[in-house]
Amino acid sequence: MNPAALAPLAVVVPFLGAALTFLLIRNPHAQRVASITVLSATLALEVWLLAQVFTGGTYAVRLGGWMPPFGIVMVVDQFSALMLVVSSVVSLAVLVYATGQGAADGDAAGPISIFHPAYLLLVAGVSNAFLAGDLFNLYVGFEILLTASYVLMTMGGTEPRIRAGITYVVVSVVSSMLFLIAIAMIYGATGTINMADLAVKLGQLDPGLQNLLHVMLLVAFGIKAAVFPLSFWLPDSYPTAPAPVTAVFAGLLTKVGVYAMVRTETLLFPGDALGPALLIVGLLTMLVGILGALAQTDIKRMLSFTLVSHIGYMVFGLALSSVAGLAAAIFYVAHHITVQTSLFMVTGLIERRGGTSNIERLGSLAKLSPVLSVLFFIPAMNLAGIPPFSGFLGKVGLLQAGVAQGSALAYVVVAGAVLASLLTLLAVARVWNRAFWRKRVEVVEPEPVLLDHGRFSAEAGVTLLPKTMVGSTAALVAVGLALTVFAGPLFGLSQHSATDMLDRGAYIHAVLGDHG
Repeated sequence: MNPAALAPLAVVVPFLGAALTFLLIRNPHAQRVASITVLSATLALEVWLLAQVFTGGTYAVRLGGWMPPFGIVMVVDQFSALMLVVSSVVSLAVLVYATGQGAADGDAAGPISIFHPAYLLLVAGVSNAFLAGDLFNLYVGFEILLTASYVLMTMGGTEPRIRAGITYVVVSVVSSMLFLIAIAMIYGATGTINMADLAVKLGQLDPGLQNLLHVMLLVAFGIKAAVFPLSFWLPDSYPTAPAPVTAVFAGLLTKVGVYAMVRTETLLFPGDALGPALLIVGLLTMLVGILGALAQTDIKRMLSFTLVSHIGYMVFGLALSSVAGLAAAIFYVAHHITVQTSLFMVTGLIERRGGTSNIERLGSLAKLSPVLSVLFFIPAMNLAGIPPFSGFLGKVGLLQAGVAQGSALAYVVVAGAVLASLLTLLAVARVWNRAFWRKRVEVVEPEPVLLDHGRFSAEAGVTLLPKTMVGSTAALVAVGLALTVFAGPLFGLSQHSATDMLDRGAYIHAVLGDHG
């Protein structure tokens, strides 16, 4: 059996789940159960797909019986399967976190009937983007993401959320229009938008036209991935959204842009024609992002800037155009999705417990909530790259690949990566010191919050944490630790995936068969 035959279910099941939860609009409890069940089933399917391709092999399914390059093709290889599994693990953890928050707050914090359908549509869009075998279907995946993410970002209808949502939509639309124009130009030049077919035909175009199309796709995806200088929109957009939405956005949305960059750079434009430019972009993204993080006093904004900074590490690995560099970048993407999401989930707990996410108004959290301090410390050190965590292993892999490349520019980027890692440690240590260990200098009185068992907090200035929110956060932190424990198999998978993507033959043959 062709494993890819079941791949469309990774998109169809969340779509049907979104329709079901919309029908359950008057029953929030049933919505929660349906959403978690649908996402759990999707995750189980994706784990099976990853198991099928783990030892190698790329599979394609042709929808509607149309032979490529006509019709829609979905492709499952090691990279796409890994991204599907990691994204669904994170999405499920955040969904449980969100349902716990909704139950604790009596669903007063947001329109719960809208959240679940929009959230499952977001998951469907992510899955569609990871499986897309042609550029237009990839575009459709991005548009599903845009529609669902705008609804999620503006939940509650507050002025800051609407303002941030407008900025996000305008930037996303500009990126999508540029992508659509590039698709039209590619089709006009080659007569196809199937990526496997393009891998054969783009090389026959005039080099100047190739470079133009290459740059247009990179800019479109660079905006979505938030690489410098196209990252200006992110720090002002993400922190205003509800805590669960911010967490899933931080973990997933930019990584879909990174995925698109990796896929097109390795499949459509092989070689290192723009490698030096990408190295410079990666270096600037690392440094500008982390310098912005150091200037913040709000934890959510600080993490938003570190998110931008660490996109630079992924661009660095991609720009090296080597198996070692690409493998390290793939490993780092999986690591960063998990760790960055868990940190934003912890920040939601910090805001709930202390009434604010501003470190100047927090203090003594280690005494008030030792569990919360542990939940922050582990992913924070992981993000900073402290051994033996997966962040350290991923960065070492990137640095080794940079040194192996051997150019002067690569050495400069290696030095910049080390500096950015040290500054990341400084940024998270600053939060750790001020929010958790410094004596609280100002009491912030939050609004009373209804808790899991119908109790209001009796503590002055703090609220108790719902067990479901803490449990889902702890589970994702544990997944981050598991990436360290199982770093060997994950690195092996990343290396096999990188080898196959740089070779391109397996992908082209899976889609086009003997005609490729």
